[in-house]
Amino acid sequence: MKAVRSTEGGVAVVELDEPPGTGELLRMRSASICASDFLYIEFGSRMILGHELAGVRADGTAVVVEALYGCMECAQCRRGSYNLCPTHPERALGLSADGGMAEGFRAPEARHVPLPQRLDVRDASIVEPASVSWHALRLAGTSSRTSVAVVGAGALGLLAVAGARRQGVEDIAFEARHAFQREAGERLGGRPHVDGLYDVVVEAAGTPTSLDRAIDLVAPGGTVVVVGVYPGRIDVDFMTLFSREARLVPSIGYCRVEGAREMEEAAAMLADDSEIAQTLITHRFPLEDAAEAFRVAADKTSGAIRVVVEPS
Repeated sequence: MKAVRSTEGGVAVVELDEPPGTGELLRMRSASICASDFLYIEFGSRMILGHELAGVRADGTAVVVEALYGCMECAQCRRGSYNLCPTHPERALGLSADGGMAEGFRAPEARHVPLPQRLDVRDASIVEPASVSWHALRLAGTSSRTSVAVVGAGALGLLAVAGARRQGVEDIAFEARHAFQREAGERLGGRPHVDGLYDVVVEAAGTPTSLDRAIDLVAPGGTVVVVGVYPGRIDVDFMTLFSREARLVPSIGYCRVEGAREMEEAAAMLADDSEIAQTLITHRFPLEDAAEAFRVAADKTSGAIRVVVEPS
């Protein structure tokens, strides 16, 4: 069985005797490349990569995989906040546990999320990052009465634009570095002109400069929600937050809220609007060409937003 393993400075397609993971076997159909995958390579992980995953059960049911594996026993897991489980880092797919960028992957049945019939399984790996952006918007209190600005127009930022529109926001602005990102954001319902202050600001670039910019844009009483990852300590413009009585909220992953999985809500959004996947998935490669897929994903001059590896 072929799979994509992290190696020194890159990736390699390897042969495995058994499919990675534990639980029910899925025939994998799509796995998209996330910026976190590059961090895992940089951190020195040598696991099978892949946490944005879609596949098919033995009975033909198409599913996506919730990549946040909580213990399902602690207080956080019991109330649905498995993204906050203290054992989650021990089960991080692609970092501390084998992921699913492979021809087959085993995942616990409890982590399967069946797809709406209108969503093609080949497009469904981006449900996972869409869920991350959806969770951030919800955490920040986004509603039809709020204005939203997004700093950073990679996949998470663009999915925040799409998610805000789905949640009824009319005023959605975003900042992008590249022309192809601006075009994508406009297709998804945002405007590439940020002016004034905003009730909700999504920091989706993960750089100190973008965090400063997000704080500059937050309105009095508003919220800066951060999906960017900052290892270690960071400097924060506290006086701007203080003078505006604004909140700075980190956001990690996705969870279940009042019995509803955020991944189900993100999947429904993608199923109802095929333009999102058509805009976000810019490149596709067979599993055998994973090294080239990662090269393209790392090269922003390629116009890549989400690159999908297709095991079959």
